[in-house]
Amino acid sequence: MQILSTNIEGLLIIKPQVFEDTRGYFFESYNKIKLEQYIPVDFVQDNQSKSVYGTIRGLHYQLAPFSQSKLVRVMQGKIYDIAIDIREKSPTFGKYFGIELSCENKTQLYIPHGFAHGFSVLSETAIVLYKTDGYYNSESERGINFNDSQLNIDWKIDLEKAIVSPKDRVLPSFTEAEKNFNF
Repeated sequence: MQILSTNIEGLLIIKPQVFEDTRGYFFESYNKIKLEQYIPVDFVQDNQSKSVYGTIRGLHYQLAPFSQSKLVRVMQGKIYDIAIDIREKSPTFGKYFGIELSCENKTQLYIPHGFAHGFSVLSETAIVLYKTDGYYNSESERGINFNDSQLNIDWKIDLEKAIVSPKDRVLPSFTEAEKNFNF
């Protein structure tokens, strides 16, 4: 298993060792002992979504003390995964990191507390699975508008044709969004 740092402190790219032969492939998608030196969390919940091409989900997070770290991977299809640093006083506050995750590359993204998360679907459909270290808490749920001009995110799809939930379309801008994370 290869653990790679990103240009934003705390975000990690995880590339599993894949064993392939004529039958197919095998890999460990999660091994607590191998990852705990990099990811000191105890995951308690798995979430899964299926989406069609052009869907944008996000940008979501939960306020502390109900914030969630996530370990994101794709079971089917391909997405462009986004994490935005919303930790006050972080040198990368307001910056985002994007990475293509797919069932082919089997790459995962670890997103710690203090980040907003979202993704766009680049394939006909995509099934996304992510582990969280906290349970869903509706009162602490917050978000940032996917099309915020300050963030200027390239979602890798035509935004005029993007499929976005009514709830996500009216999320506040980055500046107006409530945040309570410190670096």
